[in-house]
This record gives sequence, structure tokens and C-alpha cells, in this order.
Amino acid sequence: MRTRRILALAVLISLAACVHGYAKDKDKGESGRLLTGRVTDKQEAPIAGAVVYLSNTRTRAVKTFIAGQDGIYRFPALSPSIDYEVYAQFDGHKSDTKTVSQFDTRPTVNINLRIDTK
Repeated sequence: MRTRRILALAVLISLAACVHGYAKDKDKGESGRLLTGRVTDKQEAPIAGAVVYLSNTRTRAVKTFIAGQDGIYRFPALSPSIDYEVYAQFDGHKSDTKTVSQFDTRPTVNINLRIDTK
């Protein structure tokens, strides 16, 4: 009887620790935000193969993504407490740089980038 109580108590403590850890990670934004968008030319045609650069403004760390055939790019799991700058390049041409602000509380941010390829 005593062994069962100890085992039940151990299981309850383990479950409570798991739930607490999950809630703590969720509060810290561990799942993060999603930045997505489309790279196009001035005629709104997608630019496949454009390189999209995402810069963390705090650490200056840079991530890249190569846009697919539809021009779509995505950066998942971004920290909601950091500002980011995003721009695209293709064939020597560059889009304007856009900012993703930490004050923008949307879980998914959509920023389309336009490159004037002339």
C-alpha cells in the first residue's frame, strides 16, 4: 500500500514538472513566430531562386532562405522579443529592407519583397 502511494506521488510530481516546463517554454515564446512572404518582380511575377536574408538586429546573426518556384520564403520559430530585418537579392538586384518589430504581436508575419530586376 505504501509503495503504491509513493509511486502515485512520483507520477504526479513528474506530470506536474512536465506541465510546468511546457508552460514556461510557451511563455518564453519557444515556439516562436513565423515570417513568411513572397519575392516578386515589379510585374508581381514570382522570382524563383531569390535569396532572402534575415538579420537579427540584436546579434547581427543572419539566416538565409532560397525562394521556391512560387517565390515563397519562410523563417519559422523566430523569437518574438527581437527585431529582424529582411530583404531579398537576385541576379545582383536587391529589394528594400523591411523590419519585423518585436512590438508586432502577430504569430505569423507576412512580408512580400519586390525586386526591380530591370
